[in-house]
Amino acid sequence: MKNIAIIPARCGSKGLKDKNIKKLNGLPLLAYSIKAAQDSKLFDEIVVSTDSRKYAGIAAENGASVPFLRSKEQSGDNAGSWEVVIEVLEKYLEIGRTFDSVCLLQPTSPLRQSEDIKIAYELLDKYNAEAITSVCEVDHSPLWSMILPDNKSLRTFRESMQKGPRQKLDKYYRINGAVYIKKIEYIDAKIELLGTKEFAYIMERDRSVDIDVEDDFLLAEYYMKKKSNILH
Repeated sequence: MKNIAIIPARCGSKGLKDKNIKKLNGLPLLAYSIKAAQDSKLFDEIVVSTDSRKYAGIAAENGASVPFLRSKEQSGDNAGSWEVVIEVLEKYLEIGRTFDSVCLLQPTSPLRQSEDIKIAYELLDKYNAEAITSVCEVDHSPLWSMILPDNKSLRTFRESMQKGPRQKLDKYYRINGAVYIKKIEYIDAKIELLGTKEFAYIMERDRSVDIDVEDDFLLAEYYMKKKSNILH
């Protein structure tokens, strides 16, 4: 298979300014996704899609391709990740390059490892899947959550709570934002991302930090240092 990894990194972050290039343990955030893709040795092309020349320079310094800057249409707050992916694939199609799969790697998941990407691709093959998406177990079961009424009474919630210890509750999972793989079809010069046969790759929570605010940086830094201490 010919695989392409695409790392979306626009510069207009609202929650945390310039978070995609903010330094985490001395490296810009997007560098971790580039390195994970490189170390997996699965990709014919590793591309950073950005609307910033500064970001493009940082991406290139860390070994990614930035063959063009993202269009204005795909640089706004409402631009979707898969629309960004399609834009990149269309640019490559214009020069005659096609791929069998695309792996979307969000730069806000710096704890994702190359091994996670490799396992996800192994599952793609094992299940003869069209798509693999990474998930992790939620911190707290939604069965222990509630909507409070205006008067803040807990009576209805207590009455509806599932009986038994927390350990016996069903496990619930969330999409963790770390790995998205889709197979690609080219039909009459149009690109289609497949996803009907989609399966989950379960990751540990300590590799599932999705950085959005400053506290997420601190948590990611903690896990990185903890792992480093274990390794050394």
